[in-house]
Amino acid sequence: MRYFILICILFFQFTNAQNQYPQDYFQSPLNIQFVLAGTFGELRSNHFHSGIDIKTQQREGLNVYAAAEGYVSRIKVQHYGYGKALYITHPNGYTSVYGHLQKFSPEIEAFLKKEQYKKQSYEIELFPSENELKVTKGQFVALSGNTGGSGGPHLHFELRDSQEKPINPLLFGYHVKDTKAPRILGVHAYPIGDNSAINNTKNPIELRLTPQPNGTLLADKIYASGTIGLGVETYDQLDMAYNKNGAYKVATKVNGASYFEYDFETFSFAESRYINTLIDYPVYAENRHRIQKCFVEPYNKLSIYKKRENNGLININNGLNYQITMEVSDLAGNTSTVIIPVEGTAQGLTNSSSIKNEGAYLIANRDNIFTVGDASLFFPENTFYYNFFINLKDENDAIVVHNESIPVKDNYTLSIPLKDENTADKDKLFIAHVSDKGDYSYEYTYRKENVLSTRTRNLGTFKIVKDSVAPTIKPINFSDGQWISTHNDIKVKITDDLSGINTYRATINGEWILVEYEYKKNMLTYNLSDHHFENTENNLEIVVTDNVGNTNTFKATYFKK
Repeated sequence: MRYFILICILFFQFTNAQNQYPQDYFQSPLNIQFVLAGTFGELRSNHFHSGIDIKTQQREGLNVYAAAEGYVSRIKVQHYGYGKALYITHPNGYTSVYGHLQKFSPEIEAFLKKEQYKKQSYEIELFPSENELKVTKGQFVALSGNTGGSGGPHLHFELRDSQEKPINPLLFGYHVKDTKAPRILGVHAYPIGDNSAINNTKNPIELRLTPQPNGTLLADKIYASGTIGLGVETYDQLDMAYNKNGAYKVATKVNGASYFEYDFETFSFAESRYINTLIDYPVYAENRHRIQKCFVEPYNKLSIYKKRENNGLININNGLNYQITMEVSDLAGNTSTVIIPVEGTAQGLTNSSSIKNEGAYLIANRDNIFTVGDASLFFPENTFYYNFFINLKDENDAIVVHNESIPVKDNYTLSIPLKDENTADKDKLFIAHVSDKGDYSYEYTYRKENVLSTRTRNLGTFKIVKDSVAPTIKPINFSDGQWISTHNDIKVKITDDLSGINTYRATINGEWILVEYEYKKNMLTYNLSDHHFENTENNLEIVVTDNVGNTNTFKATYFKK
């Protein structure tokens, strides 16, 4: 009976959340069954996933339809991010977003290409007026694809309110088959403050969980004093897919009373980077496991919390026993439950905290300026989420800025003066971030006289590196002097071995042409139907420049009737 009542309460909560949003207004953007590769609010690198990723049967080119009537209010094309993306504003105030598209419908494509040719740029952002590109519900608007920062063919789909806040699309009546409860990979307990300990240690501990006959997980009893917090590592899996998605809701109870709860109904883009305060970031930096903290620290500005008694922190008094219940749920109401018995008892410490305070003390809510060797660092106010001791080193011609265990919220500036022997090649020098494996990655670098500077969010090792090698340009589906009358496009592969591609420009017979750059394949593609050249003999020229100005030019002649 107790579990029947719990199920009824959960059903009421989810139904109430859904009733805030129109249930029959938006149709599916694809004419296939909804199978998701990613869910709303899913934990990603430095951000929450702001939509759902709909599988497209491992292929590109599926018809994408307008979810409701409205008008195209924004078109954005970029190498990274959403790639080719379309935004449709609807009369009810919501905006639907379609990302990673292959191409747009003929009307939208013509509107876009006219502006791309006008501005001579593949990357572009347009804001059509309300009367320029109207659409009806179910109208074909694009083909699904894999453009931008996509790891495979799918449609990224969002619904945003009038304030541009993304809202979980599954709250709008879309049905996804889901009969599986979220899986709990681990539960962790944290002593909070100098006077707190758990199982005779001030370090966080992972709890041992034992499955029970009723489907719950029972943790071994923990012995604690002072204030403690909990964390959970979890994922959800929908039917018909193996993807490890995010759970919808996490809640805790103390002795049967609701204590703490957050869910992924909505959030604002402005707060998305505060994901690094939700997770145990040092653990994530070390092993890429995302433990979600079920307590709120002072620097956490997220709005996802529905209940936060004492900010989720639990005060344990000696001589008292507690039963903490943790529930992790998906949007369908499937729930996994962990029971955590706690006994309040004085602690005899056998293992002290391993944190060492080394370096200069950085105060997060003010500007900080440091020097290390000849280099200088400027950390503006709120570069970091919290105060800490920052460790800076000048060693082996490298500047070491702490380590990656600390999350960075905003950019800071690193400036390194050139040594006398490097000033002759200064135009070919840049600041590189050095990985643990010794690989270099370009940091956007600017120079003032003989000082190189970069604004970055990365921590770790930085070096000044020289790049004197120009990019390579290789034709893929044609050769110089070839007849290509049966070709639909021209493909050219461009690569750079160090600082990376910065710009590319292509012309035919001296006239600028639109080439699309797919960075995942290092490919430039020109659609031959874009423009009809009268000449049978045509001269193609492609100029590619890397991030320090090394340039290569490719020229070829092709014949086409």
